[in-house]
Amino acid sequence: MEKIQAHNEAETKNIAAKLATLLVPGDLILLEGDLGAGKTTFTKGLAVGLGIKRVIKSPTYTIIREYLDGRLPLYHMDVYRLEETGGTDLGLEEYFEGDGVSVVEWAKFIPEDLPTEYLQIKLQPIGEDLAEREITFTATGPHYAELIHRFNEISAEKEGE
Repeated sequence: MEKIQAHNEAETKNIAAKLATLLVPGDLILLEGDLGAGKTTFTKGLAVGLGIKRVIKSPTYTIIREYLDGRLPLYHMDVYRLEETGGTDLGLEEYFEGDGVSVVEWAKFIPEDLPTEYLQIKLQPIGEDLAEREITFTATGPHYAELIHRFNEISAEKEGE
């Protein structure tokens, strides 16, 4: 587990953009946090790091938004509306096993549909300024443990410059 503090939205996006440089096809990121915690802001940073130029919008009402114009496709999912039904009939495994990066908000509503390995990122506002947040990375599986390790290495290199 790794904890990082971001003092504003720009830092949140920069952390995500840095992570995006390490992502490979089939990677799965679960974003956790209350409403307004910065999940879509984090996804915007991932998109920048993947070279996606389109505007990133919350997929709250569409469930899945696809962004195909970057280094890797980005599949941004908000499964909050699946609390009662689950995601069994949506074919989520095609995204999770596909050629892009899947980002899932509110994954707790589809636990039976998730692969056994993923990177969970929890965003939690701190203080009165909601733009300041603590970001916690938790790896489930060796690939994601290595991903966090590599992320820490490039973060240390940037600080040393």
